[in-house]
Parts: sequence; C-alpha cells; structure tokens
Amino acid sequence: MKFTQVDHAKNGTLTIEMEQVAKTEGLNENAVLANVANGSLVVMTRKGKRPVAIGKGVSTKINVNLGTSSVSIDPAGEMEKVKIAEKYGADTITDLSMGGDISKIRRMVFENTTLPITTVPIYQSIVEHGMKGVNEDDILSNLKEHVNEGVSSVVLHCVEKSILEKLKGTGRVMGMVSKGGSFTSVYMLTNECENPFIENFDEVLGILRKNDVVLSLGNSMRSGCIHDLRDGAQEMEINTNTRLANKANEEGVQVIIEGMGGHVQAKDISGSVQFYKSRSDFPLFVAGPLPTDIALGYDHIAGAVGASMAIGAGADYMCYITPSEHLALPTPAQVREGLIAFKVAAHIGDSIKYGVSDRDLMLAKKRAKFDWAAQLKLAIDPDKPGNMCPVEGPCSMCGEYCAIKIMGDYLKNGG
Repeated sequence: MKFTQVDHAKNGTLTIEMEQVAKTEGLNENAVLANVANGSLVVMTRKGKRPVAIGKGVSTKINVNLGTSSVSIDPAGEMEKVKIAEKYGADTITDLSMGGDISKIRRMVFENTTLPITTVPIYQSIVEHGMKGVNEDDILSNLKEHVNEGVSSVVLHCVEKSILEKLKGTGRVMGMVSKGGSFTSVYMLTNECENPFIENFDEVLGILRKNDVVLSLGNSMRSGCIHDLRDGAQEMEINTNTRLANKANEEGVQVIIEGMGGHVQAKDISGSVQFYKSRSDFPLFVAGPLPTDIALGYDHIAGAVGASMAIGAGADYMCYITPSEHLALPTPAQVREGLIAFKVAAHIGDSIKYGVSDRDLMLAKKRAKFDWAAQLKLAIDPDKPGNMCPVEGPCSMCGEYCAIKIMGDYLKNGG
C-alpha cells in the first residue's frame, strides 16, 4: 500500500514535500508533522513539481478558476489564462471545463503550468452523460480518470437528502448557487437515492489514496446573496463535511473543507469564519466572500474586501473572483485583475493573522528614497506600476512639490 502525507506524518516521518514546505513557509519541522497528521495543514503535491501548503501556520493561498463553458469553447484562450495565473502568483488552478474535449483540455492545462491542479469530476460526468443519463458508475469512473491523470485535488459535493429537505424551508432568495452541488442534488432527486460520494465514501477514499489526492469537500449550501443569511442547511452541511473529513483523515487522506463563502454581509464575515473554525481544524477554503451584491463589473474588488476580512479572521485558502463574475466567462486580462486583487487581499489578511510583513517596510524605505526599481521588485504586480512611475525623482502627482522630497531636504539640512 502506498503511504500518503498523512500516513507519514502520523508515523513521525518527514517527507521531502513536508521538508520543502517547512523551509518555504519558515515553519518548525515538528509543527509541520503534527499539523499534517491532525489534518490542519495540507501539503498539495504534483509529481515533480513544487508542493503547496494550505492551512495552519502558513501563508494564505489563492486558487484561480478557469475552463471552457458550454457556450464558450476556446482552449487556446484558456491556456493563456493558465500561463497568466502562474506568472502572477496563483498558488493553485482549478479546471472547471464543461465544453469541448474536456479530457484533452485538462491535459493541456497540465502541460502549461507547474501549479497543482484541482478538478470537479462530476462536471465532466454531466457533460458526457447528461443530467438524466448519468449513473453512479459514470460518476466514480470520472473520479478515477482524474486521479489517474495526476490531479492534486478534487472537489466533491457531499450534500445529503436531509440537507436538501432543510433547504426547502429556508425561503432563500437565491436558493442553491453551487453548480457541482446542483448537479449532485439533481442526480439524487432524479434517481431517488442518497449522495453517490457518501454512499461509496470508502471507495472514494481508496481512489484518492492511490495518488495522495486532496479531497476538497464542496460548499453546496453557500449563500448566493447577502440577504440569504447562514441557515440550518449550511450548518448541516458543515457538520456533514466535518464528519467526512475526520473519516478521511483517519484513512490517511488529506482534506480541505469549503466551509463558507459566496455572499456574506460584511458584519458577519468574521463570525462566519469563526463559526467554522470552532467546529473543525481542517483548512477552510472560501470563495469570495462578496459583502455586497451591487458591484457588477467590480466584483473582484468587492470580493477582495471580503477576502481580506475572512483571511484576517482565519480563512486559509481563497478562490479568486474576476470582474466578470455573474456576467461572463473571464478574459485573460480579467483573470489577471482578479488574481492580483486577491493577492492583495491575502497579503492584507495575513498581516492581520500573522502580523505586518517586512516587505511593506522595505518598500516604504525604497519609496522614501525614490528608488522606483526596488519598489517594483517588492510590488505584488511589478508590471502595471512599471508603466506608471518615473525613472527617478518624485512622481508626476506632486513633482517638485513632493512632500517627501521637501521635508527630506529640510531634515537632511538640519532645518
């Protein structure tokens, strides 16, 4: 039997990947061992590539969603997005393709990035077999296919019938907004059965163990607007996901839980993160959250505001949002905008969670000296400001009347 990161950690064995993570994140190796063993830290791996740590004690990570849709099939355009995601600092990529040759597109994604790849296997099952034609064997077969191809993580939506019954009485404005959750739910309702992932959970864990693939437990019950407050359906799903996560950890499978996200009122973001954290130590993956519904075209900004608050409260892993959220499939340029916005959010959130970074101080010192080249090296995105700033001296906002220059000259000359 092949040993997983969790197996090794529980046996007190530091893997090469754990050693790399400890060095990259500045962590004590014993802390890495303990946290991987209890599930609070995940080491996402991809054969021959750099491991990515998500969870307790490490920097917040950003995921980029991309992929074709049923109405927009441009594999070359998606590969451009893949390259942009890696260039501008994404930590992981999720391929959500639902149009064209999905398996071929996934292979192209692998060929164009070194980052860990996540997929949602039921998407392909639905595309290939239809909402009414898909069966349990199709669903599990696609899961095996993705794992065998080398994905680092898969998202499974483990909604239960009892949760769907609870959803009926919530009076939500937006109902269910999770695509994977809706596919899984319709399959259950159409076939009058329980969730195939839960019913076959032991087999699912065996499939994932084969390549040490991380199980990401999906958030089917997230809110679709800020007036849909946390309800009983959400709380039931958190309890279900936590129970399944504990089972997975016992079986040596690494787990991330999508425990909140979507749309959350600003005043409730911190409390929502703490609500999850009080129930589970597993890494918390958050989509957004969006603290307003009226930022159409600027949802990446609204999402970044919500993300910085969620990260500061303890969220571990964020899914970016682009300017085209709720509107269209994002362009490559919009992927970059969304990613940079969430990189900024992660940096701010981590300053709350772990303390202010020395990088900010270093940039401030270079700014005081009008050292533009050094500032660009320290910037989250050096390309955009590089097209705005001067080569030397004060910027064009103040020119010769720059406060830093005036007071700097005055203090340097002793007043």
